[in-house]
Amino acid sequence: MGKKAKNRSVIRTGSRRLTDDTGDNLGVGGDFSVNINQVSLELEAEIRKEEKMRISEDFGTGADLLREALDISSTLEEGVSAIVDDSFTKCFNKATPTVWNFNWYLFPSWLVGLIVRHLILFPLRLVFLLVTFFTFIFLFSLSRMLMPKCSFKLRLEKAIVRSIAFCWVASWSAVITCHGPKPVASKGRVWVSNHTSMVDWLVLSQVTPFATVMQKHPGWLGVIQTYIMDGFGCIYFNRKESKDREKVALRIKDYVKNDGKFPLLIFPEGTCVNNRYSTMFKKGAFELDCAVCPIAIKYNKIFVDAFWSSRQQSFTMHLWELMTSWAVVADVYFLEPQYKQVGETSIEFASRVQKMIAKKARLKVVPWNGMLKYLSPSPKLCEQKREL
Repeated sequence: MGKKAKNRSVIRTGSRRLTDDTGDNLGVGGDFSVNINQVSLELEAEIRKEEKMRISEDFGTGADLLREALDISSTLEEGVSAIVDDSFTKCFNKATPTVWNFNWYLFPSWLVGLIVRHLILFPLRLVFLLVTFFTFIFLFSLSRMLMPKCSFKLRLEKAIVRSIAFCWVASWSAVITCHGPKPVASKGRVWVSNHTSMVDWLVLSQVTPFATVMQKHPGWLGVIQTYIMDGFGCIYFNRKESKDREKVALRIKDYVKNDGKFPLLIFPEGTCVNNRYSTMFKKGAFELDCAVCPIAIKYNKIFVDAFWSSRQQSFTMHLWELMTSWAVVADVYFLEPQYKQVGETSIEFASRVQKMIAKKARLKVVPWNGMLKYLSPSPKLCEQKREL
């Protein structure tokens, strides 16, 4: 009998032999059907295994280094977060006072200055402020209660408000230099300014009394807001009340269109910044369909830093710091009114006005929302993260 020819194909990979016999008899005394797909999978697995072994033997050190170098996503994320946090917190850091009493012949001069400022100037300034402030407050209350509405009453109240602001500014021996035309109250206009401290309103109101949009404060400052500043149209908000934003926006629109007794002052940054940077301007003041009049305030830190960090000191301590300095020096720039251009969005309009103010006051524009400082982690935690 002739034997059936066997068609045998042999595939070798490495040291292993895979035999594919297409005949019925495999020489083991039984029948077996070969699964071609299974053979292919085994072949591919063997090839991958040998390739990995080859790479591991030839480039083991380099592969490990590459793997470690690529596995740094979390480190990069923490590093970028630290950089962002550092650039953000710079907007709210007070200037470090220059130390000049470091030797024996300068120390006596510094000590004399310290005694004069705290034991002579401060008591005189405090007495002057209390006497003049309460006198004008009394006159303002009388005019509100006794005088009928008329043009003379409005002029008198403006003069009293301006005098009150002047008393505060004089208690710091402030030197305020104004540039440009002074604001004139009129409907259909709103004034916007960079914001360094609550004393910004006093600095501007001793030139022209402003109504303003500000946060409602507790304590003696809240009493003044309620019983005095309410009398000339100031608008208040509470950061903790989410519904306040809509109410304030409606009141601002109504005031700009229907009330021109006192010019309305808005601080678009929404928080105090250290007069070296300018954080993002909110678009609310630029959606009123009216003229926007920019004001740039630049404080000179030669005697004192006028920046108020409400998270680090109370407003009372901030005033004490100003009143125990030699003087507060500032320049105020009243710029030309600006109008929204054709095709310009409110955000673009706000950004354009912000750059005008920053250029005049020599501030650095940053893209951060200043309100994030109320949500940012504590500086101590950030410093610990940097040290890790």
